[in-house]
Amino acid sequence: MAQADAGVAPLSMGRPRKEKLVTADGMPLKRALQRAERRRKLAAFLLVAPLLAFLLTVFIFPIGQMMWRSVDNPQVVNALPRTLEALRGWDGQELPEEPVFAALHADFMADADRPRREQAIGPLGIRLNYEVSAARGAISRTARNVASFEAPYREAFLDEHRLWGDPNLWRIIQREGRPLTMSYYVAALDREFDEDGRIVQRDENRRIYVNLFGRTLALSVGITLLCFLLGFPIAYWMSVLPMRYANLLMICVLLPFWTSLLVRTTAWIVLLQQQGVINTLLVQLGIIADENRLSMIYNMTGTIIAMTHILLPFMVLPLYSVMRTIPPSYMRAAKSLGATPFTAFRRVYFPQTLPGIGAGAVLVFIISIGYYITPALVGGQSGRMISNEIARHMQQSLNWGLAAALGTMLLVGVLILYWAYNRLVGADSLKFN
Repeated sequence: MAQADAGVAPLSMGRPRKEKLVTADGMPLKRALQRAERRRKLAAFLLVAPLLAFLLTVFIFPIGQMMWRSVDNPQVVNALPRTLEALRGWDGQELPEEPVFAALHADFMADADRPRREQAIGPLGIRLNYEVSAARGAISRTARNVASFEAPYREAFLDEHRLWGDPNLWRIIQREGRPLTMSYYVAALDREFDEDGRIVQRDENRRIYVNLFGRTLALSVGITLLCFLLGFPIAYWMSVLPMRYANLLMICVLLPFWTSLLVRTTAWIVLLQQQGVINTLLVQLGIIADENRLSMIYNMTGTIIAMTHILLPFMVLPLYSVMRTIPPSYMRAAKSLGATPFTAFRRVYFPQTLPGIGAGAVLVFIISIGYYITPALVGGQSGRMISNEIARHMQQSLNWGLAAALGTMLLVGVLILYWAYNRLVGADSLKFN
């Protein structure tokens, strides 16, 4: 018996050893699951890659370029490196001495050939002209005649143009002789640099942008409120009607989208002008006298009316999508418990529409705060918004740095307002469909 027992291996007293789980091809199950997860993530990324590329190309990259241009300041650095080096010890009070003018002459002569001049001296004149009137003419005139200058160069430059004798021009050259600048943001806030380099407020007749920002915000809030007051009854009516009638009203709501924005805006010009349809009808009905026709176009009134009409569907659609899901039995239950119709609406129905109200308000406000075409056509002087001023700097004055600063401030302002809305209300409560 002892010999038989000796041939049997003793049993292990520890835990039984677990066998590894493997797939049919012998790969450990854990590794197979990890590989499947990586493939799933890769497939998902490849599906959204075209969208990501599109957003980077037409959204993220342009915004980044705009923000960079608002502080980019290479013109003075590229055109006048020797002059900036000579200005390091200048106190900014009296006119610079001869070595500075000699360095300026050397910088102009280094750019004497035409391609180099177009790349450096030309942008220099445009940049300095943003700060000092007639600076572009002084730079161009000097660049044409600098080859004939002889020492002493200080007298030669002073004889060439009066601006070279203005210490303010030299202070600007010294201040803007850095690759990055805050001058565009200073101007966008209706501020400027004084003789001591301090930031001060501009004269009252030159303050433009802060008032435009305030007007843009006020118009956007007012248009959002009007769209809510007009869109809420429409959406409610659509939600309680039978589906066939609700679909007919939906077609009426969406009908403006089938018409060109330019055509709709032009139609409002025909309706609102002093010799237009509305004024003529009011005169014929005897409501107003012919000499007292209402001025409803090329002012703030025209902007509000036209933009409210254009943006109203963006309020109606989110409201309707929420109202359609509210069971009518809630209102009947509230009335059966003794609530008046108004109390039932205020305490039961209206709170359930808040996600639609929030979504519609966000849509209308964000679209209206950056609107451009309608205020440009019907706004006149009092109905212009900050977007129109940005477009003017991009297309007419060619001050792209200031336009970029205004655009960046508008973008940051919208993001701050959205952040505040998210903290107070919560973006997760929005419902767009």
